[in-house]
Amino acid sequence: MGKVVVTGFGLKIPGVLSKHQFKAVLENGICTHELVQTKGKNGIHQMAAGVIIDDFQTINGKNYKRYPRLSRIAMAATDDAIKMAQIIFEKNQRVAVILGTSAGGLRELERNSENFKKYETFPIESVSLGDPHTLSSSVATHIGVKNQSYTLTTGCAASSDAILLGKLLLETGQADVCIVGGADACLGDWISLGFLKLKSIQLDEDILNTGVPFSLKHKGFVMAEGAGILVLERENDAKIRKANILGTIMNGYANNDSLPMYQTDLTGQTMAKALKGAIGNYIPSYVNSQALGLITNDTVEYKAHQSLFGASVPITSIKGMIGHPFGASGAIQVISALISMEYGFIPPTIKTNADGYEDLPIVLETQYQEIKHVAITTHGNGGNNTCLLISRYH
Repeated sequence: MGKVVVTGFGLKIPGVLSKHQFKAVLENGICTHELVQTKGKNGIHQMAAGVIIDDFQTINGKNYKRYPRLSRIAMAATDDAIKMAQIIFEKNQRVAVILGTSAGGLRELERNSENFKKYETFPIESVSLGDPHTLSSSVATHIGVKNQSYTLTTGCAASSDAILLGKLLLETGQADVCIVGGADACLGDWISLGFLKLKSIQLDEDILNTGVPFSLKHKGFVMAEGAGILVLERENDAKIRKANILGTIMNGYANNDSLPMYQTDLTGQTMAKALKGAIGNYIPSYVNSQALGLITNDTVEYKAHQSLFGASVPITSIKGMIGHPFGASGAIQVISALISMEYGFIPPTIKTNADGYEDLPIVLETQYQEIKHVAITTHGNGGNNTCLLISRYH
């Protein structure tokens, strides 16, 4: 059936609402984090986080105030992706919507449980807020398509898995266009207290001293909101309508650590298998890593990379710039790869001096070169490892 290609994308992430804003952040190594208030062990604390300013309660003149925040930012990002793709859906065209999320509407559930104690004031949208599938169904309704709609909840690998499923549906002829990606907007006390208990985040830290990828001198990651959406088509279909093809989804591979809750395969072998399965015989120009500042997470990335490439392939992480948007991460990493291929540079890994990872070929300053292939690594709570290979279109 030919290649599966990307013809459009949209994203809403901290400090970034458009492609050109994202390019500026990536190329110049800009940290978009800010300090917000959250609950902690000793009352109210400061937490570094990635926050999207716009509330997107009104999109294209429609009121979406009652929808979960992650659905609203996903709808706004989808509009941008469709506009970039310059695609108009035809009556008999099978358009599938496949989106991933890690926490669903947890943010709204938390706030409603605190503010609504009586039946009379309890929100009528409570059931939809608690249903993760509201994400994909909302996007499908917003763009007016009535075909397949799936929501994947495979943790921080969810949007990577959505891209894999979209690729499969196109290759097997079950869909003609796939709107894929993911969204999360779960910043709140529930999630921050949970990660604080796990010692995964640090409170009352300077923004530049937390969420530091590949550093044994720092601890914790920076939680962020975000949505990343891609329009996928078969190459022949895209060429027939003379679409601008942005890149190719060459391959992907997913597996699971199969370990008890909160444990990770620290040997890196399971991740290495997923990464090798994704790249096959290709040598990527660089690896766009999920490394986010958690020592266990970054150690897995380190060991997998060393076992496959040693010092021969550069590696970078964009998490020091935008934070970690959970289930949206993979799609946003793919979008960053598409931008780096178009403009010919590897984004830097900011904040870090590579303390403890000195033998890893980390890109610490923007590196200008031709980019042909980019490997994407993601892994999520529950043990899922999903890797992708994105290539420049010829």
